[in-house]
Amino acid sequence: MPLPKAELHLHIEGTLEPELAFDLAARNGVKLRYADTEELREAYRFEDLQSFLNLYYELMTVLRTERDFEDLANAYLARAAAQGVRHAEIFFDPQAHLARGLDMGTVVEGLWAALGRSEENYGVSTRLILCFLRDESADSALETLEAARPYLDRITGIGLDSAEVGHPPAKFRQVYETAAGLGLRRVAHAGEEGPPEYITQSLDLLGIERVDHGLRCMEDPELVERLVRERVPLTLCPLSNVRLRTVDTLADHPLPAMLEAGLLCTVNSDDPAYFGGYADDNFQAVHESLGLTEDRLRELARNSFLASFLEDDEERRARYLAEVDAYVF
Repeated sequence: MPLPKAELHLHIEGTLEPELAFDLAARNGVKLRYADTEELREAYRFEDLQSFLNLYYELMTVLRTERDFEDLANAYLARAAAQGVRHAEIFFDPQAHLARGLDMGTVVEGLWAALGRSEENYGVSTRLILCFLRDESADSALETLEAARPYLDRITGIGLDSAEVGHPPAKFRQVYETAAGLGLRRVAHAGEEGPPEYITQSLDLLGIERVDHGLRCMEDPELVERLVRERVPLTLCPLSNVRLRTVDTLADHPLPAMLEAGLLCTVNSDDPAYFGGYADDNFQAVHESLGLTEDRLRELARNSFLASFLEDDEERRARYLAEVDAYVF
């Protein structure tokens, strides 16, 4: 059994494997422009974040019904459980679905049909985080939050994702203030392709509690000191960084230096169907390519539970941490 861990940076739409994409396309009468799953897998060779996003949004068209979203979430949860994931805080992108004519209920109810039974069926506890697309308008984000109000009993927090460059966090200050007033937890993608200043903005203007990615913080020593001092978690995605050319090779990844600096780092899979690996695949990759010791791997696993939004269930968090401490490699 793999090392127990929490997954805190996972886009559910990014778990759409080619086989399921073709199954859902057939179910819903959607014509894909790929001959078969192998040709589709070949399309997963990205030049950068934008080229990935283009395919990511294109394939979403196969998701049409509550059953589709339920099947998508169940497929992820089964894979995650097999990779040692005990707790998953799952992102979803409602704007991408609303723009296709779906309603918020179809998406949330479909996902919740799986997440609501995830512990019973897979031994995985879950949280759901609604992400705003940063290349859409701030008004669109506010409208999306409003559409989500009837479902906030199932949504733990909000996030900010999609194309980072040219879309500073400051743009979304109002929607984050509104979400904070609703009691929602707050995270944001920052410092992946965007500059370290986007991390600072996210902390100061959006009030985020975790930084998604954040590896470019290493370019700003004062920011690193702040993140260490304030114990702000970073949800790193090593295989994603390589696939999207944020780092040239895994051996170039700053994770060891980040841990050495005292940052509260976690390792996650991001969009695993597209980026070549789920949660434990990322753990194994950094172990092999970066020479991380078993103690460092245990630290990363502990960090994942410490960074989880489990304040409403500290007993569960303590139980998960005990599992990590007792794990024998």
